[in-house]
Amino acid sequence: MPSPDALMIFAAGLGTRMGALTRDRPKPMIEVAGRPLIDHALALAEGAGIARMAVNLHYRPEPLRAHLAGRPGIRLSEERPEILDTGGGLRQALPLLGGAGAVFTLNSDAVWTGPNPLTALAAAWDPARMDALLMLVPAARARGHAGRGDFLADPTGRLVRRDADGPEGLVYTGAQILRTGMLGRVPARAFSLNTVWDAMIAAGRAFGLVHPGGWADVGRPDGIALAEAMLAGAEAADG
Repeated sequence: MPSPDALMIFAAGLGTRMGALTRDRPKPMIEVAGRPLIDHALALAEGAGIARMAVNLHYRPEPLRAHLAGRPGIRLSEERPEILDTGGGLRQALPLLGGAGAVFTLNSDAVWTGPNPLTALAAAWDPARMDALLMLVPAARARGHAGRGDFLADPTGRLVRRDADGPEGLVYTGAQILRTGMLGRVPARAFSLNTVWDAMIAAGRAFGLVHPGGWADVGRPDGIALAEAMLAGAEAADG
């Protein structure tokens, strides 16, 4: 199986941690360094040569729908009446992504520097061994993220869950390649991809790749300044 040619961008979240900033717009339309978050995600897709994309909508969808109108290769998956979470949202969007198989997924509330994470995932994808390949950063380098990490990886990159009392681990960045066949086995309409990951981890087929560049979680208002400082630092270094 070659690397995927379709991308799901998660953009349906309620954005409650953003407070007043999401009172009249969805979180993907919040600007970081003069561009909406959704455009940072789309730039990664363009840089990786991904032409087929689905973007899910739920909370205050009108500004995002208008922003994406007419853009080639982008299909919209509106979640009504309830939001479907990551697993349910991806499953609903599969017909827009070409059906079953492996796909990229990308959260729209993060900003990156360094190598394109989607290109890196495609280069490392090994379907003979993998059902999932998650892009990760060490917790100490996860700007805007307060946790101690979600996973630990062995020398081959195979993932296990980090124990709550264990050593600091790796944070999931919101970018991955995922086989989608297991989505159909979940009976719930709305569910998290954690359900699928746990099954893949148990089978020894979930792997991780560490991003060598910068990553900032823009899930709260203070994440905006952190992301902009990171981008400015990267531009200064390149200059």
